[in-house]
Amino acid sequence: MLLVTGVSGGLGSLVAERLAGRDDVVLGTRAGLRGTRLVDFDEPGTLPEAFAGVETLLLISAGYGEDDTVIARHEAAISAAERAGVGHIVYTSLSGDGDHLTYSLAHRWTERRLRRAGVDWTVLRNGLYAEFLTWIATPDAGNRITGPLGEGRLAAVAREDLAEIAVTVATAPAAHAGRTYELVGERPLGGADLARALGAEYAPGTLAEARAALAASGAESFQVPMLTGTYSAIAHGFMDGTGVKSSLRELLGREPLDALDVFVAAVRKGEGVRRG
Repeated sequence: MLLVTGVSGGLGSLVAERLAGRDDVVLGTRAGLRGTRLVDFDEPGTLPEAFAGVETLLLISAGYGEDDTVIARHEAAISAAERAGVGHIVYTSLSGDGDHLTYSLAHRWTERRLRRAGVDWTVLRNGLYAEFLTWIATPDAGNRITGPLGEGRLAAVAREDLAEIAVTVATAPAAHAGRTYELVGERPLGGADLARALGAEYAPGTLAEARAALAASGAESFQVPMLTGTYSAIAHGFMDGTGVKSSLRELLGREPLDALDVFVAAVRKGEGVRRG
C-alpha cells in the first residue's frame, strides 16, 4: 500500500488527483479532509495508526517553517515509518542548484537522514515551481515587475510535471531505489521574459526594497529572508539549471510543460500575490 502525505497542499493535491480511485493508495493530511488518514507530523502520536500497513511512503516535504520545525517534522515521519515497517520512502526535496537558498538545509538534512534509515529511499529534487514565480514576479498595479531578479534566470518547472513524476516513482519504487533525481526546467526564465509574456514592464528593484516590502506585507518572519534569498540566488545566476543534470524529460517520457505558459496562466487566474 502507498501512503501519500500532504495531499491538501499544492503538489500533494495534484498527486492525489492522479491516484484517485486506487484501492492500494491511502491519502494523508492534517487538514481533516474526507476520505483521508490523519497525518500530522507536529503530532507524532497520529503516525503509528496512519502508517499501519504502508509499504511505500511518498513523503511530501512538510511545508515552510524554521529549520528546526521542518526537521522535527521529517524526523517524526521517517522514524515512524521505520517503526511501522515501511519498505520504501520517496521524498520530495529541493534541487541541487538550490543549495544557496536559506531553506535548503532542512531538505539536505532529510536526505542525509534517509540514507541512515533502515528503508529503501528515493529522492526527487524538485526545482522551484513555475507557479512560484507568481509569488515573486506578478506585475504590480502599474503593470511593472519590480522583483529584483536582475539578469538572472530560473529553471522553473511545472508543478503538474513534478506530480506526474512523483506518481510514477512512488507506484513502482523498486526501480528507483537509492536514486536521487534532479528535476528542473529546460528553459530558464528571466524577469524580462516574464514581463514580455504578460505585456508588462520589467523594472527590477533592489534586494533591500524587496526585503522591506516583504516585511511590511504581513509575511511570516522566516519568509522574509527566504524570499529575499531566493531573489538573490536567481539574480546572481545560481538557479538557471546549469549546475545540475536534470532527469525531468527522462522520467516524464515526454516534453515537459512550458514553464512560461504555466506562469502566465497562473497570473491570469489570480494565483499570484502582488509583491513585485
